[in-house]
Amino acid sequence: MGTNIFSVADARMAAKRRMPKIIFDYIDGAAGSEYACEQNSVQLDRIRLLPRVLVNVDNRRYNKTLMDKQWGFPFGIAPMGMCNLTWPGADRMLAAAAVKYNIPVTLSTMASSSIETMRQYAGENSWFQLYVGQSEEVAFDMVKRAEACGYDTLMLTVDLPMIAPRPRDLRNGFQSPLKIRSKQFFDFATHPQWSIRTLLSGVPKIANNEHPGSAKFIRDESRGKVDWGFLDRLRKRWPGKLIVKGVLSPQDAVRIADANVDAIYVSNHGGRQLDAVPAAIEMLPMIREAVGEGYPLIFDSGVRNGEGIIKALALGADFVMLGRPLLYGIGAAGTEGLEAVIDLIIQQIDATLAQIGKPDINQVDRNIVLDN
Repeated sequence: MGTNIFSVADARMAAKRRMPKIIFDYIDGAAGSEYACEQNSVQLDRIRLLPRVLVNVDNRRYNKTLMDKQWGFPFGIAPMGMCNLTWPGADRMLAAAAVKYNIPVTLSTMASSSIETMRQYAGENSWFQLYVGQSEEVAFDMVKRAEACGYDTLMLTVDLPMIAPRPRDLRNGFQSPLKIRSKQFFDFATHPQWSIRTLLSGVPKIANNEHPGSAKFIRDESRGKVDWGFLDRLRKRWPGKLIVKGVLSPQDAVRIADANVDAIYVSNHGGRQLDAVPAAIEMLPMIREAVGEGYPLIFDSGVRNGEGIIKALALGADFVMLGRPLLYGIGAAGTEGLEAVIDLIIQQIDATLAQIGKPDINQVDRNIVLDN
């Protein structure tokens, strides 16, 4: 069965048709007027790459080393909450893709699969992303569980002191855990494939809430207690690689690097937190300059194709994470749609490397970007 996915935009439109509006809008939406979300992609699209000719680019290579581990491609799967709302089994699809393509997959604290289950699914390709809610005790309990089942990389998200109002979710009456109310009945009834499969599989819940002995993690509670002191305590207690996600300030980046953090993740949460935030790609070169060459930087926000990945690498990122595009693929056609989106992005990376005269992904640098 063909997917008819020839761009991420194709996947997005197919997912929009196949999924209930309340679920699609939860994935697709953002804070405020959604200007920040739009600008993430607009500013990436504005960047021009300069083709180079008469370079032998016959044997192109995509392997990328990040934090002492070699990955098959220069991108991975970003942490995303409640992916199984997109389609039943989405977490398992993402884990299988991570293993197939040798890329990392990051399990969110707010995921619909538990820390232990995702480790079973994805093995050494799995990372765990930590939110800190009502207490450090709850947070460190999850950290302990991640260490116990073999995770070697922990990602602390710091750009979500509270969940910002997202108008689409408010209009649709979205809640987590999902509650099917009378106002959504028509929405679900007109998407029977999603609705029947979800009911048969069980409406997804935040799986780490369900773990024996775990305290309840409330989606809308304040997460504003995370501070520099907590980062220091986490660094002392976590023996593996530590990433801090959600950084836009060069000053913050320097201080985080000085705190013995292994990598910084430059992101504005896909525009889902603050509508007035700058596009993440605008801040990436400033953060690279602030932390210097050689310090690992990860990037997301607004990447919708392989050219976007190359642009981020050129402007200072070592690695790029993808979120919405992969869920669009799953929403459009399950595993087949997910792999179609990943294959498409790989093809776009391949073609871009050929055009810019860089046969090795590790040769991509600032010189390929045409200054305006």
